[in-house]
Order: sequence, then structure tokens, then C-alpha cells
Amino acid sequence: MIEMFHFLPASASGAAARFDLLMLALMLLTGAVALAVTLLIVWFSFHYRKGSGADRSDAPAGNRIIEVAWIVTPLLLFMGMYVWAAYDYAQLYRGPANAMPVFVVAKQWMWKLEHANGHREIDELHVPLGQPMRLVMTSQDVIHSFYVPAFRIKQDVVPGRYTTLWFTPTRTGEFHLFCAEYCGTEHSVMGGRIVVMPPADFTRWLQQGTSQPGIAAHGFELFRRHGCSGCHSAGSSVHAPDLNGLLGRTVHLQDGRTLVADENYIRDSMLLPKKDVVAGFEPIMPSFAGQLSEEEIMAIIEYLRQTGAEHASASK
Repeated sequence: MIEMFHFLPASASGAAARFDLLMLALMLLTGAVALAVTLLIVWFSFHYRKGSGADRSDAPAGNRIIEVAWIVTPLLLFMGMYVWAAYDYAQLYRGPANAMPVFVVAKQWMWKLEHANGHREIDELHVPLGQPMRLVMTSQDVIHSFYVPAFRIKQDVVPGRYTTLWFTPTRTGEFHLFCAEYCGTEHSVMGGRIVVMPPADFTRWLQQGTSQPGIAAHGFELFRRHGCSGCHSAGSSVHAPDLNGLLGRTVHLQDGRTLVADENYIRDSMLLPKKDVVAGFEPIMPSFAGQLSEEEIMAIIEYLRQTGAEHASASK
């Protein structure tokens, strides 16, 4: 019914229906409160107008029941809306384990996207219908914002760190992709499209038109070329942390802190190796700042993710 009257753009993801319902509920609630307050103002203004026959004698000094009601009732209603919205917002960052990864690098003024098998796109993203997709995003220059109105998703893409987002497309077709953060003189032309395809068509498309190695294979090649394997392999004479299965693992640091290794932690470990030193190890790793591009860092991270999957399979 909402789309029948073009009240909102097309709904094309699993999150869209939830957020549309939330927005409709919020509009109805705030509209009902605004209408009730307006009617009361009009009624009191008319009833107690100058010259009216309203009885103004023995005016009540207060009414605790009414006072409590007009404080507690709106508080409960709007706290309920807050909890509802917070839950739906949190679901955007709790993707399923089988989500298909896509690596996104934003730059003035384009979106560069790469699938796990090495298939690259610019200002386009092809995805299969019904398949959860996980975006790992960073910026090469300034802050951008990945915004797809039909999916009801928007996430800032920040230089120097990774942000993630996931969605499940529920309708085939082409949907607009925008940058929703002013990023320079040609910000208005930084856009693209999301193409949702039937799974069989997507599989054929994904295997065509690319001679690039998979992103994990490229990451392995970079891992060896830059000498990482010389220190972090099992047989190395250098005392360095084991990186197998690192993503998602709890890491104990030299200063007593603990953290869960994610994409940002691995990126910082390559570019700022003295920031979070693992307990039991010396801060002797050199920085790779200026030697690795954002795409290369993402490739190494995906290689480490794959080693974790292989390590988990081998341990079963």
C-alpha cells in the first residue's frame, strides 16, 4: 500500500520493510501527539476565551494523576520507539556467516568494488537475489557515504579505517547508488547502480569478463612478496604472532588490553604496527604505510580470513 501511493521509493532489501514500518509507526505516533496537543489548544482557547461562560472559580491547584500520566505515557511510548529503532539499526551490522563479501574503495569521484573471485566493477555492483551481501568499505581520500535508497541503507566510508554493512536483496532490477556525503566539487555525479540478478544469471556473470586472481589469492601473493610469510609462517625463525584464524580471535595486548581482531585491527597492524603490540612480542615489525594501497590491504585481509576458514575446517 505504501508503494501504491509512491510514499516511499521501491522496497528491495530485507531491511527496507522493517525501516518503512518503523518510519510509518513514528509518523503515526508523532502525528497523533501533535494532533492531540493541537486539539487541546483549540478547545482551551475557545472554552476559556474572554467573555465565555466558563466557570473559573475554585480552579484546581494540581492533579497528580494527570501530571504523572502526561509524563510517563509519552516517555514509555518514545522509549519503546527508541528500543525498536536501536534493534533494527543493530541488525545492519550483524550479518549472517554466509554473507558474500564485496570490497569497496571510494575515491573522488567513483566507487571501486571487487568481488571475492577478483571480478572488479566501477560505479556498479552486481548481486544475486536473496543472497546476503557484506560490504567492507574504506575511502582513499575524503569521507564518502554509501547510500542505496531502495535498500534503506546508508553508511559513511571513512579514510584510514574500515566500515561494514550488509543487506539481502529481495527484488531483481537496477537500483540507484549515491554518495550521501559532500565530498568535493563533483560530489553530485558520484553515483552508480546496484544490479540484482537471479542467482543463476549472477553465477554466470561472475565467472565472465575477468582474468584477475581471486582477492584471497592476490592477498597471498602480496603476503609473500612483502615478506610477511618470512616472519609469520609456522617455521619462521623470527618470533612473530601466528596469523592463521586471526579474524574474530581475541588478542591479548602488551599493555594488558584485549580486543577482537577485525579488519581495522589488521589494517592498523600493517600501517601502525606499534599501536597495538601483541603480548609476548617485541614491537619490531616495520610499517608498510605508503607501500600498500587500500585494495592491496583488503586483499591481504581476505587472505587471512581464508586461512581462518581453512584452519577451522582442518580442526574439525
